Amino acid sequence: MVTDRPINLEGFVLEQNQIDARTAGLSLRYQDSEQNRDMIERHIRNAAYLYDMDSALIKAVIAQESAFKIDARSHKGAMGLMQLMPGTAKQYQVRDILDPKQNIYAGTQHLRYLLQRYSNLSLALAAYNAGEGAVAKYQGIPPYRETQNYVTQVMGRYQQYKIN
Repeated sequence: MVTDRPINLEGFVLEQNQIDARTAGLSLRYQDSEQNRDMIERHIRNAAYLYDMDSALIKAVIAQESAFKIDARSHKGAMGLMQLMPGTAKQYQVRDILDPKQNIYAGTQHLRYLLQRYSNLSLALAAYNAGEGAVAKYQGIPPYRETQNYVTQVMGRYQQYKIN
């Protein structure tokens, strides 16, 4: 039981910590389970169909971005399965950035936009990771080790997921 109110129930011990009830509830909601993995897989398939994308690519991005952790947060402020930045989430009218469906759909839609813009998967992935400005500035994959590794790793995962 998670509560933000005092309780006095026989057989229950009140454990206090610094998280509020909403945060605790989200943690419980987003725990790794077979049911959550099935839900994520379903959202990936639906988003792939809706945006005419390869589900293996969406999976590869999610694996690299969050390792399928629904409530993942980066030190730069990106959140969720596809590690959306708040501005990107707002651009795609996401109301709850940690909601798996909204996160996957917006991330897939953004990836689709980048693929259409660059007509090159490596450049689209670089823009997904480092931003469109960085790709424009360097007229290609930016010379950032993180971005170069990101592109290589996502491409490798993509090939693995295509086989399976």
